[in-house]
Amino acid sequence: MLRFIDYAPTLAPHFHRINREWITDMFRLEAVDENVIGNPHKYIIETGGHIWFAEHPTLGIVGTCALMKKQTGVFELTKMGVASEARGMNVGSLLLQHVLTRAPAIAFNCLFLLTNKKCEAAIHLYEKYGFVHCKDIMQRYGSAYERCDVAMRYQK
Repeated sequence: MLRFIDYAPTLAPHFHRINREWITDMFRLEAVDENVIGNPHKYIIETGGHIWFAEHPTLGIVGTCALMKKQTGVFELTKMGVASEARGMNVGSLLLQHVLTRAPAIAFNCLFLLTNKKCEAAIHLYEKYGFVHCKDIMQRYGSAYERCDVAMRYQK
């Protein structure tokens, strides 16, 4: 039912729309959010990262997720969001599965994510697919966002 699409500059407005929606629903946009969602090509693609989109046959682009390069083989799973009109349709789970099939060849040293305790459903999803809470990741990368109080590392 869903089709997964690699980043193209024409899809940048969807990256912005979907991420702005979920972040402002729960938090306030931080400067790092504004930069990344406003110019994903510069902040993710040009630095060696990847972005994927989930396309629904009738609703269009309904989800997105990125891997942002931190160093060789070390990537942050970031800006994963699902449009409100597609929530409850398993988009997040299917998108995460798609990204995790690509991740081992990309994030061969470490794949991690930063989130907030308020994102309970997302944390449960991440745990289901092999992410574990990690104090080392929190210490190394947790200060990237004011709202970050959960750090997780993918255990293959």
